[in-house]
Amino acid sequence: MRIKNYLIAGVAVLLGTALNSCNSNDDQGTQDIEIPGVTFDGDTDCCSAEEALQVFRFLETVKIIPELSTVVDGKYNVFAYSRTGKFNVGYNELYFVVTKKKNGNYVKNYELTDLSPVMLMVKMNMRHSTPVSGPAESFNDSYAAVKRTWISFIMSSGESGSWTLGYNVSVLGSKGSVEEADITVDPLPAGQEWVKSFKQGDDTYYISIVNPTDLKTGANTLKAYVSKKSTPATTPYAIASESFRVDIDPRMPDMGNHTSPDNTPLTRQADGSYQGTVNLTMTGLWRIHFTVRDLQGNIVAGGDDLKDGYSSLFWDVTL
Repeated sequence: MRIKNYLIAGVAVLLGTALNSCNSNDDQGTQDIEIPGVTFDGDTDCCSAEEALQVFRFLETVKIIPELSTVVDGKYNVFAYSRTGKFNVGYNELYFVVTKKKNGNYVKNYELTDLSPVMLMVKMNMRHSTPVSGPAESFNDSYAAVKRTWISFIMSSGESGSWTLGYNVSVLGSKGSVEEADITVDPLPAGQEWVKSFKQGDDTYYISIVNPTDLKTGANTLKAYVSKKSTPATTPYAIASESFRVDIDPRMPDMGNHTSPDNTPLTRQADGSYQGTVNLTMTGLWRIHFTVRDLQGNIVAGGDDLKDGYSSLFWDVTL
């Protein structure tokens, strides 16, 4: 079928019409699925109509980052997305989609590696990186053509310095890259802190809370990553190979520092993340104090019994 091309930046305007006019579960069958800019021509490198519709629906939930988009070998478009189309201090998920220029369809197999965020601190004439996940990977069978990775920015852009971001991509034997694209990392709202550092010996670690804006009242699975600062500091900080236990103690500083029951420590999972349970019993500002321990139970950081009786390591989250 022939469908007029469209600008990817305008995708949100067209989504409603496309999805109301066709549905993968309609009695008409998948041959009647229409997606703006996509031609289904039996190309086995690309998604079927059903698969493409799932990708298209996912792209409704994110926004494009134009400065990270590129063209590979004149044949493939690479698009980058985040939840908001922007970056903020702390944990950020980054999504990628590759399309063929000849038919606009989503390529199923490609590799996106070497994500390289670097900050130039002008006044100090130095550069450093920040925690990253690693190569982008598929994360959902329903839209396997979408790949995800994450970055946890430890500082915002502004007077302190500026950020660039690059990556390499390989698509069906063709290679391309984005090199040192200028990006802006926004500060968090006042009073919010989602990434903290601690030291063990001469090593520096960063602990990043995942998707704190998704936390709700009641029991939540709390997820975080522990990353280790690299040498040289311009090399992206990978997930630490060392294992820890992270004890948590949520408090409400605006409500007499009361706590909540039924919280469990964050422990390392098979995928390298740390997961535990935090019980946030009401809306408002929560200061989630944490103490990092080694696997023998010895305190590595936090738990330092300050004058207020709590840890100097904490995440601030507002519900």
